[in-house]
Amino acid sequence: MNPPPTRRVRGAGTTVVARSGAVSARIAVRALVVGMSTWSAAILVGLFATTVGEYPLALSTVLDTVAGHGTAITYDIVVGNRIPRALTGILVGAAFGVAGAVLQRIARNPLVSPDVIGINAGASAGAVLVILGFGASAAWVTGGALLGAAVAAVAVHTLAYRNGFSGYRLVLVGIGVAAILSSAATFLLSRADVNAAYQAAVWLVGSLVGRSWDDVVPVAAGLCLLLPVVVALVRELQVLELGDDLARALSPRVGRARSGLLAAAVGLSALATAAAGPVGFVALVAPQIVRRLLRERSPGLLSSAGTGALLVVAADLVARTALAPRELPVGVVTAIVGAPVLIALLLRTNRIGASG
Repeated sequence: MNPPPTRRVRGAGTTVVARSGAVSARIAVRALVVGMSTWSAAILVGLFATTVGEYPLALSTVLDTVAGHGTAITYDIVVGNRIPRALTGILVGAAFGVAGAVLQRIARNPLVSPDVIGINAGASAGAVLVILGFGASAAWVTGGALLGAAVAAVAVHTLAYRNGFSGYRLVLVGIGVAAILSSAATFLLSRADVNAAYQAAVWLVGSLVGRSWDDVVPVAAGLCLLLPVVVALVRELQVLELGDDLARALSPRVGRARSGLLAAAVGLSALATAAAGPVGFVALVAPQIVRRLLRERSPGLLSSAGTGALLVVAADLVARTALAPRELPVGVVTAIVGAPVLIALLLRTNRIGASG
């Protein structure tokens, strides 16, 4: 069997073309290396996080407990609390990273992300509604977040689409929709009793405190179902970056592909928000880090997912230890990291606009 051919594409780094019968795939080596590195780092940080807390454990004790050789106390701490929390952080970060990468490439604008254009605000409003009305069970919160995110996405799409997408119009419309939905969530909190309002308010900041396997399952299932959709449409995603007119000329199915990609991004954002609350700036920052690491046109979905996972699980570790024994919400830490990135992107966009 001949080895798969390797070729260099100008400005895109080394790529490997793998073929199996009529199916072929082009793999960017740099993107694969960055993706594997970020995922490895996220898993290592997650493992370390299972050893940290009010009851410190050695990594060997954690591994023995997972293998079934621990005590009832270590089992409750590791399997019942710390592993679900770490897994939720990794999966939530991966979902936000992929959603942000898809939306930024469709809109051709680095400022576009689920938290900027209102999708997370819609998911939050829907989740708050069911938390206050039906309780905070994982199934109800997931359903409310999906419904709220869908409403927000339809509203933004309807208002921003004019014979194609303009990145700036999408951002401006999304900010307006996000403001309306955030106001709706605030109104709901003002009408709720104190205990329910406090529970929802903590969740709205973005937190991994008290996460269980019930929170892991929905976002894990969503990634398993929606990531293959994104991967199957990755070629159309690259075509969409060329602009709507050229994309329609190059691919007759680009309209359906855009709808599928948008639906997948909305679903991933909603499920991540349902699991951990609207953890801000991860979907904005992760794809930008990846773009600067790759320096190529590869979509970098694996890298964006790994970078998002690393950001969330590392931010949660900082949130747990910075002011121990008190814990910060993970959304506070990601905001501290992400807000300067957003300001830098805005300043860079202004400079480019002024020079044009």
